Amino acid sequence: MNTQVLQRQSFNPGHTQAIYDNFHFSQATRVGNMIWVSGQVGIDEAMVPAEGIQAQSHLAFQSLRTILEAAGASLADVVELMTFHTDLQGEVHAFGQVKDEYFPERYPAWTAVGISQLAMPGLRVEVRAVAVIGSGRI
Repeated sequence: MNTQVLQRQSFNPGHTQAIYDNFHFSQATRVGNMIWVSGQVGIDEAMVPAEGIQAQSHLAFQSLRTILEAAGASLADVVELMTFHTDLQGEVHAFGQVKDEYFPERYPAWTAVGISQLAMPGLRVEVRAVAVIGSGRI
């Protein structure tokens, strides 16, 4: 029987510490080699949403990459994506094109959900992920 104690770690890189302090959630939680990443949105460092689904998608994936790297993983280690869209039917194709730039092969599982709104006015998409450290190695 494995008696190893698994330690839980939170990750809030750079400017995201204010989100942790004000809204009481971590950008990512790591237990063992698993990482759960909170939903990432298409905002800049001034917390202003980018214009359009493609720009917001790029910012969300860039933020996802930064948080995974802080926790010891990479985008290649992502095994599951869940995305939330305010216009799923109208924008899923454009979102998918951006997603494929960040995941060009060995696609993770993906669930896309249409919703009526996100946390801030102007947001179009939110991306959350689960990663397994080392699973992206070929």
